Amino acid sequence: MKAIGYRTAGPIGAADSLEDMELPMPQPAPRDLRVAVKAVSVNPADAVLRAKVSPPTGEAGILGFDAAGVVDAVGTDVTLFKPGDEVFYAGSMDRPGTNSEFHLVDERIAGRKPATLNFAQAAAIPLTSITAWELLFDRLAVPYGVKSQSGALLIINGAGGVGSMLTQIARRLTGLVVIATASRPETVAWCRKMGAHHVIDHHRPFAEGLEQQGIAQIDYVAGLTATDKHLAGIEAVLAPQGKLALIDDPAVLDIVRLKRKSISVHWELMFTRPLYQTEDMIAQHRLLNEVADLVDAGVLRTTLTTDAGAINAGNLKRVHALIESGRAIGKTVLTGF
Repeated sequence: MKAIGYRTAGPIGAADSLEDMELPMPQPAPRDLRVAVKAVSVNPADAVLRAKVSPPTGEAGILGFDAAGVVDAVGTDVTLFKPGDEVFYAGSMDRPGTNSEFHLVDERIAGRKPATLNFAQAAAIPLTSITAWELLFDRLAVPYGVKSQSGALLIINGAGGVGSMLTQIARRLTGLVVIATASRPETVAWCRKMGAHHVIDHHRPFAEGLEQQGIAQIDYVAGLTATDKHLAGIEAVLAPQGKLALIDDPAVLDIVRLKRKSISVHWELMFTRPLYQTEDMIAQHRLLNEVADLVDAGVLRTTLTTDAGAINAGNLKRVHALIESGRAIGKTVLTGF
């Protein structure tokens, strides 16, 4: 089967940073689906792994998390899907990635593809929707579907992949006032399109931007990027006993300054459940099915902004470079081999 991989970590500009490969057809384990991949999207995690983490000597590293496709074969213990079913999912960090013609995924972390979306539109959604959903409802413990919920949520980097989904979910499934951060006219417009009540500039003090919107303090903050650099601003605007949830990887995060306000800090990594095979791992299957229902009902929308062409090394290199530039909006997808 065709696949795109790498053998040594390094910059995207290197000639061998990503290569077209031929690999053996994978065989499903008992709880696995083998999926004929139709579309994939690229996440910042792909670029980070390619740049910093080399696969074992002599092995190819296959990147990619998000995928949408058709079930080709199933393991002996599979009960949730059958061959021919259309699925979407975000995979796991400890298995080969989705940048391949056929891919194995545990049925407990796959969901049915939204019927109203094509494969490209669906591939933009899984990782970011799982991350946003778990951050908001599991980590921050905001009540799901309670429109009477008061308070405000600040989303740092509202135009990114996770920010785009989190803005939609918080706006449509809670009663929170949703404030996103963005600094360029096109990203500000995108955040408003996703449903943000207000958009403030993250290059300016948060307190200043919120004051201009008539908001004195925030109950929840989603730190999606540069949380260490923004920590003083976060502390300044979070209410006493407020909550901070983050997904990025600061080298150091000195949270002692948050003690005076009894601010709680929560990490979100959507791969925790599959990595540790937790008892509630099937929650991600149910979550994705709920997201699919909400998409089909017109409540949520895809965050696809660009289809970068076929799934091959050349196109993936261009998308990795875009991700690393920090100027990506929404999600970029590749379709077909």
